[in-house]
Amino acid sequence: FGDAPVLPGVTDRAKPIRTALAHPIPRPCGGGSCVTRPAGTNEIRELARYEVRPEALPVCLAAIREFVAYVRASEPGALRYEVWQESAHPTRFVHIFIWRDTEANRIHGESAAVKKFAGVLYPHCVAPVEFIEYVQVDTVHAEPRRA
Repeated sequence: FGDAPVLPGVTDRAKPIRTALAHPIPRPCGGGSCVTRPAGTNEIRELARYEVRPEALPVCLAAIREFVAYVRASEPGALRYEVWQESAHPTRFVHIFIWRDTEANRIHGESAAVKKFAGVLYPHCVAPVEFIEYVQVDTVHAEPRRA
């Protein structure tokens, strides 16, 4: 997790949380690659979750929209990038993303847009942003309805 930034006022935790500015993917097996990806794909599936202070919600929502617009327009390696806001607690968010490969993830993590977004978002977070890599187990995709 290296030099992951810590938010002012946030105490050290037993296990550091990886942030957008320190983008190497943590491995639950002590740095080894025990995450199994589907055969024939190098995709990286992650989510990031955080909570912002209520008074900062309008600023954070504007930063989220600007950032996602940047990803949509400028990062072809982002196969999916969605931001969801919790209904019952609108200050809580989750970003769901799929990167084409580690190179796309690296390019994203080193971009000026990530640094700008983090510079706006992180000071308003109640704790560090948590990034988690997942492996898809199963899915259901709705088929388009035909008239």
